[in-house]
Amino acid sequence: MTPDDPDYPLAARTAPTLAALDARLVECRACPRLVAWREHVADVKRASFRDDDYWARPVPGFGDERAGILVVGLAPAAHGANRTGRMFTGDRSGDFLFASVHRTGLANQATSVSADDGLLLTGIRVTAPVRCAPPDNKPTPEERHRCGPYLAREVELLGDTVRVAVVLGGFGWQALLSTLAEQGWDVPRPRPRFAHGAEVTLLRAAPPPAGGAATGGPGREPADGGHAAPEQTLTLLGCFHVSQQNTFTGRLTPQMLDDVLLRARDLAGLGAG
Repeated sequence: MTPDDPDYPLAARTAPTLAALDARLVECRACPRLVAWREHVADVKRASFRDDDYWARPVPGFGDERAGILVVGLAPAAHGANRTGRMFTGDRSGDFLFASVHRTGLANQATSVSADDGLLLTGIRVTAPVRCAPPDNKPTPEERHRCGPYLAREVELLGDTVRVAVVLGGFGWQALLSTLAEQGWDVPRPRPRFAHGAEVTLLRAAPPPAGGAATGGPGREPADGGHAAPEQTLTLLGCFHVSQQNTFTGRLTPQMLDDVLLRARDLAGLGAG
């Protein structure tokens, strides 16, 4: 299967590690409109970045591979992550986000300007349901669906270390709920609505160990003496997106974002920064 095949993202389901997932992801060309746009932006460039070599490829998730908190955005910005190759890096949205991540004790520095600037995240990881920069920051439902296996596999590989998902905006909220429903999480119907400060805790029965050990095998009593498998929990926290439309108008203030991240840190059991 070639990277421009519409079904290319489906093979992400078998990626054994985050590194393998990222290696596959960055080769993807499955959405012609997004490929054309990301490469057009890299060719035309913004005047202030005319000397930069744009990444112009899909952007992997970034941060702690044992994260307790997963931040889910929308898609890479045309002159931000599409330029630098790292999520929320190189634009004012990223400046706003990572300044808060630093203030809340989850990053070693407050700035994020390039992929090699030394930024380290502890206990937190940032990602998005769409990995290529879309025109007007508006991916189509078809593009989100096609890109979905990358987010789904990333969530699976992070495993039960992730206790909280901070979701930036309604698009990411719906995309993540769809992914979690497909993975067997008990997502309510109707689905919870996005709002800043929304908090929803989802449950999922923990999968049994390989070989049927949790049940003792077909027709046998559970190996743990009859106790049901423990439930996994994941809490979703809604937060307005860190777009300039929100941050410049005061719809989302630094304190509002800090409050959400502090709540996430407490729920994830990460302690004081």
